[in-house]
Amino acid sequence: MREEQKQPSLKRFFRKRWVFPAIYLSCAALIVAGALWFQAGKQENAGENDVAKNGTAQQENPAIPVNETVENIAMPVLDPNAVQVKTPFYDENASEQEQEAALVFYDHTYHPNQGIDLVRQDGKTFDVTASLSGTVTKAEKDPILGYVVEINHEQGVTTVYQSLADVKVEAGDTVKQGEVIGKAGQSEFNKEAGIHVHFEIRKDGKPVNPIDYVDKPLTALTDKAGDDAGTNNANVSEEKETTPSDETAPTENHPANETEQTPADDNTTAPSTNSQDQNQDTSSYKTPDASIGMARA
Repeated sequence: MREEQKQPSLKRFFRKRWVFPAIYLSCAALIVAGALWFQAGKQENAGENDVAKNGTAQQENPAIPVNETVENIAMPVLDPNAVQVKTPFYDENASEQEQEAALVFYDHTYHPNQGIDLVRQDGKTFDVTASLSGTVTKAEKDPILGYVVEINHEQGVTTVYQSLADVKVEAGDTVKQGEVIGKAGQSEFNKEAGIHVHFEIRKDGKPVNPIDYVDKPLTALTDKAGDDAGTNNANVSEEKETTPSDETAPTENHPANETEQTPADDNTTAPSTNSQDQNQDTSSYKTPDASIGMARA
């Protein structure tokens, strides 16, 4: 009896107008909710994969610090104001007087100074420091030059310290700029300088004037080397362009035999200058033993 009563009631329920629309809306809501949930899950997984990839990329390519301090070339002393240049660097382009002041007399021969010799004003010894941070490649005593220390730096730059009374570093040591490497002393090579330190800066094995690069970065040496190479290439190009061809025909105003008529002892021949004579004298200097780094040709 109860079942017979339930069936008419269900029929009456489904006959109502709002029942089926409500069912449709409920199903649609469930479908939309499922789609949104599935899409959100995919996005979350994609984000996790991106994070993992980015983390791996950062580990493979670590960031380079942009605020790393760049060292400037410093004088090899604790107090630059307490020393002065006793013997300057020999510059081939300097005047005759300046070149004479940059000569070192040793073993009855004059040698061009390939660095600068620093002394205290009171003539006393002083601490010698590393001009730049680098690796010590040589630290030994030389019978003519005194104790010698060589430090290798970046970009083919080497600093040399000679005439030291003692050393506080060994070959293979890593030194910081301003670290004491020894004390100024005397040498047989330049007795006239007294107690001093001989300081050199070499770029790719070639000595340069330290005074020109003090308080400047290593890039100044690199840029100078590039400029010199560019100038040399330009000069070579100009020589090629200005060199006359052997096949060029002479003009009427300048006959070909005019040069042949010029006497060999013509006064128009350019006389040799004093600087050229000085260069010839310099080239005739006696070259000392290769161990004398300061007087290498």
